[in-house]
Amino acid sequence: MMRWLRRILIGLLIGVPILLVAAYWYERPLLLTGTGYAAHNACAVEFVAGRDDPTEDLPPNPLVPYLRSERVEGDGVEASILGVFAKQRAWYTPGFGCTLADERPDLGTATEVSATGNPFADAPAPEPDPAVEAAVARAFGDDLSEADREDLGTRAVLVVRGGELVAERYADGFDADTPQLGWSMTKSVTNLLLGRLVVEGVVGLEDDDLRPEWDDERADITITELGQMTSGLEWDEAYDLGTPITQMLYREPDMAGYVASQPAAHPPGTDQQYSSGSTTLLCSILGEAAGVSADLPREQLFAPLGLSSAVLEPDAVGTPVCSSYMWATPRDWATVGQFALQGGEWNGERLLPYGWMTDSTIAVDVPTDADGYATGWWANERPDGSLVETELPADAYFAEGHDGQWIVVVPSSDLVVVRLGFSPEVDDVKVVELAAELIALPGD
Repeated sequence: MMRWLRRILIGLLIGVPILLVAAYWYERPLLLTGTGYAAHNACAVEFVAGRDDPTEDLPPNPLVPYLRSERVEGDGVEASILGVFAKQRAWYTPGFGCTLADERPDLGTATEVSATGNPFADAPAPEPDPAVEAAVARAFGDDLSEADREDLGTRAVLVVRGGELVAERYADGFDADTPQLGWSMTKSVTNLLLGRLVVEGVVGLEDDDLRPEWDDERADITITELGQMTSGLEWDEAYDLGTPITQMLYREPDMAGYVASQPAAHPPGTDQQYSSGSTTLLCSILGEAAGVSADLPREQLFAPLGLSSAVLEPDAVGTPVCSSYMWATPRDWATVGQFALQGGEWNGERLLPYGWMTDSTIAVDVPTDADGYATGWWANERPDGSLVETELPADAYFAEGHDGQWIVVVPSSDLVVVRLGFSPEVDDVKVVELAAELIALPGD
């Protein structure tokens, strides 16, 4: 009997650790996604946004109570599970923000960006208009219960009409100088960056043979098709274990190389699939054509527009993560919207090709999983003439990002609305309602 019990005990002593190790390695990809998110978030919230509450930007997730973050080497952050497992590091570089990498990346020198020429940077606080202020208050959820208002999570609302800042409001802990993450609004900024390189003759929209390893049907993919997400590359944008988007953002040092390795699922130009991979790959190709990598957005776009707060974070090889990782103050996000509204003219200088914004905001007419997606922007008018947001006019278009980030541009009303926040628990962040109210105000 004792021998039998001894064998069971030995078996447990050997078997349980093996099972635990096996379970850890099975779950490790999921854990690395969590720690990668946490490391990047903690680094950027502190060093880019200048805040001390990174846990406020962690989405609801069962892993959150087990995540631990600590400083390493002064301006790096290491995140782990319980301080032991699935460690990931993010490193801060001035001008370039935070980058997930095992070791500190060498990203070169960041172009200096001055706010000179940006009329919103030092504009005085707008005089309150009661009707506009009431509409903005509803966008902040002032008419909701405290719990619903907290779920709504609005952190900033700005209204620009006729090129003038007419309203701005911030949540507690945020102000005009607090950079906020735009998530996929970065894709719309990438469209502007592409336009800069087109007007300078660095790239053409029909350029193909974009990657040397593409010796099959992928060689036919064009710049336009990457911008419109019609490249046909296999992709899955779902934020789940083992999907391409989580693999790209949290486990790949060379994000564009990973995207380029995806096989063709459709002939180019025949199907539209929402893909953060396409936009990040596009930025890699633009950088190679221009001979600039991490500094490309600063050199070509941020400096000419005076976006002095803007940071577009790169991956470990220096490619700007143009799908997801631009930070800027709300006023600088409003500058992006106003520049688009003005069709690419800024301070009397044409920075984008004639007709660029008109062409970029025409929804692509192919089968799609992205209703109204155009070229980096979301159009309000579908190819069949119906409206995505029926409360807004056909000429409206949008930059949209995860967790409720929006820029609404309405040329017919000379209107730009910026809404920023943290809203993982709600679908309607009230920005469309706000824009519709502003359009309907007397005199507009």
